[in-house]
Amino acid sequence: MVKQLLQKAIAGGRLDFHEGVKVFNEASLMDIGYAANEVRRRFHPDDQPITYVIDRNVNYTNVCDAYCTFCAFYAPPGSDKGYVLPYETIKEKVTELVDCGGTQLLLQGGHNPDLGIEYYEELLSKLKSDFPKLTLHALSPSEIDHITRTSNLSLEETLKRLVAAGLTSIPGGGAEVLSERVKKIISPLKIPASRWLEVMEAAHKMGVRTTSTMMYGSVDTIEDRIEHLVKLRDLQDRAEGFTAFIAWSFQPGGTPLGKKVKNLTTATEYLRMVAVSRLMLDNIRNIQSSWVTQGSALGQTAFAFGANDFGGTMMEENVVSAAGTRCDVTLDDMIRCIHAAGFDAAQRDTQYNILKLHRRQASSGKTVAALAASGV
Repeated sequence: MVKQLLQKAIAGGRLDFHEGVKVFNEASLMDIGYAANEVRRRFHPDDQPITYVIDRNVNYTNVCDAYCTFCAFYAPPGSDKGYVLPYETIKEKVTELVDCGGTQLLLQGGHNPDLGIEYYEELLSKLKSDFPKLTLHALSPSEIDHITRTSNLSLEETLKRLVAAGLTSIPGGGAEVLSERVKKIISPLKIPASRWLEVMEAAHKMGVRTTSTMMYGSVDTIEDRIEHLVKLRDLQDRAEGFTAFIAWSFQPGGTPLGKKVKNLTTATEYLRMVAVSRLMLDNIRNIQSSWVTQGSALGQTAFAFGANDFGGTMMEENVVSAAGTRCDVTLDDMIRCIHAAGFDAAQRDTQYNILKLHRRQASSGKTVAALAASGV
């Protein structure tokens, strides 16, 4: 039965919720990896490169009143550890990014109650003026919802003003797992799953492209994760706009939730998560591996489990490292990992347009791609 479901997905059939749960729980790791790799080939044949983007993650403020139990980065309002970066500091960071050939600024921060929409409009417009060619991949749905509340605006008006100021695309942060049960436990003061989806749907209908994410491995079940994937897929059916999906595991270090959750996720569970995402998300073209949380070796292995993108170079990363996880990977390391897996590497922009191709030299060794293609 499970192998029939995998063949259904390979042939282009859509797995429903119950089939997704069954495949995740019962398919062998090699079988699910083989199937996901075949589906990846339908979107991205083997002669197409594994892509990456040169970006930097700038956290403009760490002040946050959401108090998420899985976060070790935030400072509560009034804390002497809280900050709002001066624009000159942000400009220096972005100048370094552009000087390195970067094309994307990932701009995210806490829910700072002192910052209204005028702050964001000024910040975005200054960045757009100083760096007109840079993509401002900025402000997760939870931040956008926070702005609507601090500024007493409708969602549509908030989005229109942010886009007019320079917002180009929206990152998928703040989703965690799109289960109301899970979100009430780990982030009760943050937007519910329904609101996250509402923000993304409104953005898509305005023509704003976004990414989608999942942070799994806290208090969620396999059923919760598959529900998350189905909700993303349903939204993409209604209002297309997701360019990619990225999953990563909960990093417990230094977090209140980490003191309660002891069952850490494994490497094989991560590969299974990537694979089932590729099988379920038949209308989202790109699946990104997460070297930031999983390390470069496991991120590379994910190319044999349905992933086709290595994500960003992340010249700066603060949130995951605050939880005690740090995986430093240089651009050269990323290109070497992609080549060793049997693929050409290519720099892309936020919308997955190829900017620079790095051809792989022929090798007689068995690559990750070749092993995946051999089946079981």
